[in-house]
Amino acid sequence: MAGSVDAVFFFLSVFIFSVSGELRIPSDSQWLPATATWYGSPDGDGSDGGACGYGALVDVRPLRARVGAVSPVLFKDGEGCGACYKVRCVDRAVCSRRAVTVIVTDECPGGYCAFGRTHFDLSGAAFSRMAVAGLAPELRNRGEISVIYRRTPCKYQGKHIAFHVNEGSTDYWLSLLVEFEDGDGDVGSMHIKMSSATEWTEMKHLWGANWCIIGGPLMGPFSVKLTTLSTKRTLSARDVIPRNWSPKATYTSRLNFL
Repeated sequence: MAGSVDAVFFFLSVFIFSVSGELRIPSDSQWLPATATWYGSPDGDGSDGGACGYGALVDVRPLRARVGAVSPVLFKDGEGCGACYKVRCVDRAVCSRRAVTVIVTDECPGGYCAFGRTHFDLSGAAFSRMAVAGLAPELRNRGEISVIYRRTPCKYQGKHIAFHVNEGSTDYWLSLLVEFEDGDGDVGSMHIKMSSATEWTEMKHLWGANWCIIGGPLMGPFSVKLTTLSTKRTLSARDVIPRNWSPKATYTSRLNFL
């Protein structure tokens, strides 16, 4: 690793809560080593869609130009989708001390990302933002670079958690995609409850940020409860999906974690 990194002390990132339940941001001493590359066009927002299933959301704000593919150790079979990281280049010859914040929207399973490595494959725009002004082309020409990273709370200002009903959903198979989750950003489990039910039913993790329930007939309105993967925080959105729900529609709650 480059000499400029030797002075950095690396500790495992630990997220703890204050009495109020607010997520505390880790200190600078908790930066960890990784590597990074970029993909797509030099100043582009990255690829469309991705292995998390966010689809066209990656092309518009607030995700636009902040997307990143990560190696399996951070992707976590899709449960790492939605997590936010600060990534900073360590080569002071071409890099500023500015960190770029990226959102996990995709997985890079091979190449630089294989063999248990911690790697970020960033959009051209995100990668370039780490450079000293005027040196973005030189940084991109380096190819793979050494970086340091840390988890950071996701912040979607003005947004509430939303649930997108995936195409193909029926009264007997309902699939949901979680969007705009502040705080941890990731989802460890989801439960759903029909208005006529007294107990929550656990949903199955399909892939990426997509979850489903099989049963029926499934009658709305539905309440949805999600639990984050990292810190096990729980949020319940009552009757967030209406009685007359439809596939490909997105239903927004009035809640978020921050």
